[in-house]
Amino acid sequence: MWRVGAKLVVGATLLGGGAAGVNIFTSDDISTAFNICTLVPLRLLRDSLTAATIAFDYGYSLWGLKEGSIEWSKAKHEVHNRCALRLQELCFRNGGIYIKLGQHIGQLEYVVPQEYVHIMRTSMLKRCPFSSYDQVRKVLTRELGGLPEEIFEEFDPVPLASASLAQVHAARTHDGKNVAVKVQHTHLTDTATADIATVTLIVNALNWCFPEFDYRWLVDEIRESSPKELDFLFEARNSEKCLENFKRLSPHIADYIYVPKVYWDLSTSKVLTMEYMDAAEITDLITIQRLGIQLSDVSKLVSQAFAEMIFRHGFVHCDPHAANMMVRPLPSGRKNPFGQKKPQLILLDHGLYKNLDFATRVNYASLWKALIFADVNGIKENSVKLGAGEDLYALFAGVLTMRPWNRVIDQSVDHLVLEGSDTDRSELQMYASHYFTQISELLRRLPRVILLMLKTNDCLRAVNHVLLQGSSLETYLIIGRVSSKAVSEAKIISLNCSILSGLSLWLEQMLLEARLFSMRIALWLLQIQKTLYYRTKKRESLNKNKQRKS
Repeated sequence: MWRVGAKLVVGATLLGGGAAGVNIFTSDDISTAFNICTLVPLRLLRDSLTAATIAFDYGYSLWGLKEGSIEWSKAKHEVHNRCALRLQELCFRNGGIYIKLGQHIGQLEYVVPQEYVHIMRTSMLKRCPFSSYDQVRKVLTRELGGLPEEIFEEFDPVPLASASLAQVHAARTHDGKNVAVKVQHTHLTDTATADIATVTLIVNALNWCFPEFDYRWLVDEIRESSPKELDFLFEARNSEKCLENFKRLSPHIADYIYVPKVYWDLSTSKVLTMEYMDAAEITDLITIQRLGIQLSDVSKLVSQAFAEMIFRHGFVHCDPHAANMMVRPLPSGRKNPFGQKKPQLILLDHGLYKNLDFATRVNYASLWKALIFADVNGIKENSVKLGAGEDLYALFAGVLTMRPWNRVIDQSVDHLVLEGSDTDRSELQMYASHYFTQISELLRRLPRVILLMLKTNDCLRAVNHVLLQGSSLETYLIIGRVSSKAVSEAKIISLNCSILSGLSLWLEQMLLEARLFSMRIALWLLQIQKTLYYRTKKRESLNKNKQRKS
């Protein structure tokens, strides 16, 4: 194991030095190329040493222990924690693209151990490094032609928040508008290329040493998406297109979705000035409830919004983690039947979007429709169409739903619901560990756009877990309705809207609504049953306490 680690260090460093040398002679920008030339070997050496240390720690810590024993499980948990912290430290030391990579790893719940997921999720979203105010001033002067105090009436030097690629400052324009100014970290211009090069080399080296460890698809995705995410004008256009799609294609919920207004005259590729949003982060449960909003209403709105984007718009926000979503009361003041304020979902950070072509969108919608209704033939047919193959379609269904195959095809109304309990979590960890090789093969086969849908799915599941401590049947009813509507719309297009086909589709839609209504009744009865069960348990507990006292 130590020899493997040494091989990683030497091989990857030589490759990195060679790549940097080639870059400096082929680049048109000698200054940038020189920065890359000096950064690549240093970062790659740091990467390689971390990878070698992790490889050695696993080999040494588990040496001689019987797999599956109590000692082995304890040692594995401890080494997972140590190595996740090492990887976290590496991401923070290198910054930029590495933090983006750490955020991706934090969403791979079905592949990486839970210790990695927990550490990356709790750190990569909340503890990103900050640029100094002097660096911010330099960026604003270069991009907007003046110092912050000249461009704005007021500019808070203390950032509101920092992310992997930028940080946000509160400001006020000369005409009195409160704005949020997103300023790109200064080092990214020179380091982005170097970061992608070093991450690529280290992942390729790991794949060479451990063929079953194949995350090259993740690096490919970062290489493709990073230039777009680093262009804030691209992000601004995405945000406007997202809102326009809701108004045009989903008018029934358009009022419930909002994106901050962009101030184009104060925005460039590295500075984005937006409307300041006075709202609660989506996982700030106390503030949301204090605003008079029900958490279940927020969960339903998130599910509805992303189901519409994925199955009907085909233009999908692929980074919906907690820091990128906020909630406020609907400005119109409308309330739900229980007198609580209805929520409005505010979507932030529109740098990472994916377009689903018509065939992929319809096949993905058809797959989710089949999953909701436990349709085995539909699950297999559409999984194969999306690239999973006849041998891995059941695994694909498991990765999408976080449920084992026997639960996926269970006909019970709540067959896909995750309670968020310790039993559920341990079952998922066992599932991921047992099928690691097959999952890696599945991820290699699937189109990258579907891999991004998996990441989006995982982000939404994590948000719902915080809001509801699991998932709810209501979420799946929403997905079932929207995916079914998308499939019906596709059929109408393909059948050219003849009277007979239109009647057939209308009947199909009525049957679907009847089925969803019956599921809703079953949900209502299930909730009553659970309420009675917990009341009975509470009453029994009180009676036992009285008997003990007497």
